[in-house]
Parts: sequence; structure tokens; C-alpha cells
Amino acid sequence: MSTKPSILLVEDEENLHEALKLNLELEGYEVTSAFTGNEALQKIQEEYFHLIVLDVMLPGIDGIAVTETIRVQNNDVPILILSARNASSDKVLGLKKGADDYLTKPFNLEELLLRVHKLIAKNQKLQQKETIGDTYRFGDNNIDFKAQEAFSRGGERIQLSKKEVMLLKLLIENKNEVVTREKILQTVWGYNVYPTTRTIDNFILNFRKYFEEDSRNPRYFHSVRGVGYKYTE
Repeated sequence: MSTKPSILLVEDEENLHEALKLNLELEGYEVTSAFTGNEALQKIQEEYFHLIVLDVMLPGIDGIAVTETIRVQNNDVPILILSARNASSDKVLGLKKGADDYLTKPFNLEELLLRVHKLIAKNQKLQQKETIGDTYRFGDNNIDFKAQEAFSRGGERIQLSKKEVMLLKLLIENKNEVVTREKILQTVWGYNVYPTTRTIDNFILNFRKYFEEDSRNPRYFHSVRGVGYKYTE
């Protein structure tokens, strides 16, 4: 599994694309390329990125529409827009639709790299939620993350798999917040080995079986249709 921050670079002008890709890779980032808005949206469905560098003028769907679509899907990946349009109204529109930063062309390469670094660092800080200890108790349930086991309401001992432990920890550390499918896949399964959503659903069903009094009316483990999953107390 790669530990380098990953960037999706969406730019249809080939020479600029190649120059940016090379410079970002020299900075130690892993770069995935897309040349159209549709291609970008497809890649976002398949992989987790730490940042999207996005040109506005793209064939088909433009960068503003791509940004809007990403945000509608509740994906909070940072987006840095690149645009030849430098009117402040264009900038305002980009930011309004959900971009985190906006750089007009032609730009200074050093400034771009600095902004990329800042956005990724800020995002990683936000992702690092307060971590929980080796054991966790909720209701009449006890989880021992280190021993990979849990004790349910009736005192029944449950042996947990490594992936179950990782998913439980992720959901509990983000208590009362929806954790997106992309975030789960990135954290628990690694970057490019993506199982289907059904796999995560099955894990959630197991958790309900282990820990809920009534698995059909869950109190703790919830699926949020089309977005992700949530642990509540």
C-alpha cells in the first residue's frame, strides 16, 4: 500500500499536464491523470485521493460542474481549481461550488506546489480524529482492539478479523459522523484493492448481529444510503 499522498490531476492541455505531473511526482506525490470531466468523476469513484488539481476548461463536463458533483456526493476531498479565467466572479463561483483554492493561469509553479502542500497537510490534520485506546465500551458491549475480540451483551466472546477491527475503530473514532465509502475503502482496504459496497454492508450486518439488541432497528451501526456508514451512541 502506498503511503505517498495521492493527487488526481485533471488537465486536458497535454504539455501543461505532463509538466505538472512531473513536478508533483518530484515533490513525492503519487499522481493519477484525467483529461476530461467524465474521466475525473470515474476515477474519483474508484479511488481515494488526498487532493484534486482541476482545470476549469475541460471537454464535456467543466471543472465547476465536476466540483459540484463531488460535493453533492458528500466527498470532502480538497479541490484546487486552475483557471485561465481571472475575473473575481469566476473565482467566487468556483469557491461557492466547493473548491478549496483557486489559482489563475499562468501561475508560478512554486506557488502551486506550496498550495498543494498546504491543502494536503490541512486535510490530513482534519482526518486525524481523536484516537481511541485499545479497549472500548458501549452499551453492554466491550471491544478489545489489540486482542481482536469483543464481548457482547450476553457476555459472548466474539473473535474479530483484522478488517473488522479496523472498520470498528474508524467508525467509532468518527462517532456521530458519516464516514464515506471512499474513506472506509482507503483506510481499511488500502488504495486500489476495492471490494464492492456489499462487502462493507456485510461487515455492518455482522456488527449489528454482534452488538445490537435488535439488528433490524440498529442503535449503533447505521448505513446512510448512497453516502457511507455511521456509528452513533
